[in-house]
Amino acid sequence: MMIPLNPIGKREIHQLESTLLFATLFRKEVLELIKDPTERLTWVDSLAVASGAIAREKAGMKIPEIAEELGRTEQTIRKHLKRESKAGQLVGETYDLIKQGKLEEMRVDIDSIFEENKKLKKENEELKNLLEEIYEKIGKLLK
Repeated sequence: MMIPLNPIGKREIHQLESTLLFATLFRKEVLELIKDPTERLTWVDSLAVASGAIAREKAGMKIPEIAEELGRTEQTIRKHLKRESKAGQLVGETYDLIKQGKLEEMRVDIDSIFEENKKLKKENEELKNLLEEIYEKIGKLLK
């Protein structure tokens, strides 16, 4: 699928916005930032707004229109577009990488994540079994 870097119309704006959001969310540095569950929702929201702002700016929309459409202040939109916010910086970098054709270089190695998950599940199961054995031994000792 071709990613519209200068979108025309709502459909292409949505395509660019979605691509920016998901590509940014799956960058290794962003995955580290959103590990903390207390910060996750704030990060995702900020990245979504920055992605929407950048996609709309690339479509030629003016800041007041973008702010109105995204339900944010013009000041917030300006900060994202000028890359003065961390979310604006991250999404802007993602846009630059897409424009340079380097989107593939940003991909997280999904196979290694699944492999690590499989390893952790196995380790968790082993620990559960060990804990059950310990409980049994304690039970026998108490009798």
